[in-house]
Amino acid sequence: MSYDRYVAICKPLHYGTLMDSRACATMAAAAWATGVLYSLLHTANTFSLPLCQGNAVDQFFCEIPQILKLSCSESDYLREIGFIIVSVLAILGCFVFIVVSYVQIFRAVLRMPSEQGRHKAFSTCLPHLAVVSLFVTTDFLAYLKPSSISSTSLDLVVSFLYSVVPPTLNPLIYSMRNQELKDAVRKMMSWTNISRGRLLICLNK
Repeated sequence: MSYDRYVAICKPLHYGTLMDSRACATMAAAAWATGVLYSLLHTANTFSLPLCQGNAVDQFFCEIPQILKLSCSESDYLREIGFIIVSVLAILGCFVFIVVSYVQIFRAVLRMPSEQGRHKAFSTCLPHLAVVSLFVTTDFLAYLKPSSISSTSLDLVVSFLYSVVPPTLNPLIYSMRNQELKDAVRKMMSWTNISRGRLLICLNK
């Protein structure tokens, strides 16, 4: 998304060339492949962990830090910590790329002469940046926070923020920029108001 916005705002004349269907498919395939690899590595390793502290986790899903608390194998524990460190570095690298992209975007937007153009660009970019920042910061907090500040309620809130909120907001952020969806929502709301008005008329009669 950040690269797409960067090309659209900073290199608009090259957008059709740089963001063609092949480029989009390549980026989607890379995202899916790294996601699958990440999941396989952690799933295979956590399934091999011997659990000597019971089998109940204080979480609404099998989060890796919660599973590691139940482990009694130091070598498997250290291997999983190594996987987590590599994952955190990869996420940090992506986040740095996103921030650099948005710095270039904001520099280009601030040079726009049209206030309406600046508003449109910011309204497109800022929600995406806010959701990504929420995901990265809460994800890092969940996996890297010291055990001294860990508590069941804090763990639940942090996990909810990075695992539920961003996926819920993403469709809204991307689709609400779509004019067809806006028109459909307006029609649905106007139809609801008309139906409510007719119902009130019938009740009054």
